[in-house]
Amino acid sequence: MLCDFYALARTGTAPIVEPAMPSLREVCSHPPVVVLDAASALVQVGVLQPDGTGRWATSTDEAGVALFRCIANLSIDPGEVAGWVYCEGPGSVLGIRTVAMALRTWGVMRRRPIFGYSSLAVVAHALGQPGVGVIADARRETWHHFEVGRGLQRVPAAQLSGDLVMPENFRHWSTLPGNITLVPYSLTDLLPRIWDVDLLRATTEPDAFLHEEPNYVTWTPQIHRAPVKP
Repeated sequence: MLCDFYALARTGTAPIVEPAMPSLREVCSHPPVVVLDAASALVQVGVLQPDGTGRWATSTDEAGVALFRCIANLSIDPGEVAGWVYCEGPGSVLGIRTVAMALRTWGVMRRRPIFGYSSLAVVAHALGQPGVGVIADARRETWHHFEVGRGLQRVPAAQLSGDLVMPENFRHWSTLPGNITLVPYSLTDLLPRIWDVDLLRATTEPDAFLHEEPNYVTWTPQIHRAPVKP
């Protein structure tokens, strides 16, 4: 399966493949693989090796600056990267879409396999605590909620219950639940702990995660006219 993706990187010809959820160990078997994560206020970029080690750079600048500064600090040449792994959310939509834009641009120059992962799934599997919900603000008094075995859901604030954790440096607009614990969101520590878990999703059109496609209200345009005097 992964051989087909790396054949795509070498030849630029898309094979016919079935969807898969590979692990980091599988994806990183053909280095160098670069991970890009701008889901939190701390942008993280790493060059991963097959044994799970990596070189990392981080920045708290806004994503449009931080991403490229980290890439420069690691001396990454996008043309030499064998594959990309990025966080598709939940998290900062602006940061994630900045990463997606960069990946789409680099993909025009030279196609490479791209894999997305869920920030909350990474934290949940790394914690390894069944029944603990990992949450992030979904706005409008709702929360993204991930629990191992139950997947990712959007939950109204009033329905949050049980043991809850939230990754550090994730922005929130709603009041935090009283029964929540903040946990580190450091990929240097998290990724080796989920190295063999099938959490990655292959994609050719990287973008920010959405629970559902947005619905837009339609309207019929009318020419503005002055009120008719009686």
